[in-house]
Parts: sequence; C-alpha cells; structure tokens
Amino acid sequence: MKSGPDIARIASLIGDPARGNVLTALMSGKALTATELANEAGVMPQTVSSHLSRLEAGKLIVSRKSGRHKYYTLADDEVAMVLETLMGFAAHVGHLRTRTGPKEVALRKARVCYNHLAGDMGVQMYQSMTAGGFLMKNDGTLNLTEEGRWFLAAMNLDVSTLPKSRAPMCRECLDWSERKSHLAGQLGRALLSHFLECGWACRVSDSRIIEFTASGERKFSKLFG
Repeated sequence: MKSGPDIARIASLIGDPARGNVLTALMSGKALTATELANEAGVMPQTVSSHLSRLEAGKLIVSRKSGRHKYYTLADDEVAMVLETLMGFAAHVGHLRTRTGPKEVALRKARVCYNHLAGDMGVQMYQSMTAGGFLMKNDGTLNLTEEGRWFLAAMNLDVSTLPKSRAPMCRECLDWSERKSHLAGQLGRALLSHFLECGWACRVSDSRIIEFTASGERKFSKLFG
C-alpha cells in the first residue's frame, strides 16, 4: 500500500522488546525517569536513551523536566488504549510473561490501566453500570445516561466539574486479563481517583496493582455488586 497510515512504523517502535517493556511500565500512569525505565526494560541507561528518543519521535511518549530530572509518560489515552488492546491480544494467543505468583493474582483483580481501573473489579464496575442503565451505547458510542449522573451524584461525584479534556467522557477499553471491557475515558479516570481519595483503595508501590481495603471492597461491591 503506497498511501495511508504507516502502521509498520508504529509496530516497529512497539515491537522491540526493550521499548515494549518501557511502554508497559508507563501504563502505570506514573512519570518515570530514564534510569527507572532502564531497570524496567532490562537495558543499560546509555541504551535506554536511544529507545526513549525513538518513542518520543514516534509520538508514543512525551517528556518533561522537573528540576534536574527528566520524566517520561505515555503521550495520551489513545496510546494507552492501543497498548491495552495489544496486551489483551497477546494474552489471548498465549504470549505471556512468566507468572509472578500471588502478585499476579492481585494484578488481575484490580490494577491501573494508565489512569483508570482495570482487572476483574474494573470489568465488574463496567458491567454493573451498563446493567443498571447508567451507561448506554448509542450508534457505537458509549454515553453516560441521566440515571448515571444521578448515580454518580449520590457518590458525591459531579461530572460537570471534571477538568476539560480531549478524552471522551466514557470509553470502553478491552481488559487484557479478563478479555472483556472496562471503563476508560474521563469518567473512568474520575472514578479511580474517587476510590483513592476516599481511602477505599491505594496504589501498591512500584506496581500497577490497586489494593482495596476490606471496607473499600465492601462499599465497591455494594455499588457495583
């Protein structure tokens, strides 16, 4: 094909194992330094710089300076969506990293997918909100219904106050471990932030795992059981 999007270029950027590990590490949603990403990628700091330059030139990641340090993040939600879809496909065809024991169970139960809740609990929340009529598809677009706004208001979550963003309010994201959809978009981000701010859950250090407290899990199940 002589014209159109160059998917081979993007695929080559993601396809390198070291760059793939860098991108996976940034799915935590945290800004990481080159040294931290070198450790994640399993390469020398001198080598990771070349990989980061290529990813940044390909507009898959962005960097910003803070003091003496330079931090890297994924470029946007769209990049995260592509990566999560690839993770789902890789899991489906059996291309998995070595299992990590109990930590793997926790990762599958609840984790951060860039900026929203994924894993079993993320899928549970999406299915519950859909079944309750709080989310509804219209011509392939996922929308928050008026009932959904009332449901969120009862949680002290007013979507009209969310920061302006290019991201859609609601978006499906294919969960790599469950192979079902979870909720992304502005609302997915807001709900995860709400759970963390209310003390229902916390992020496990140096991991994508979201760990709910016993009380937080009960409250979550009451809303999304």
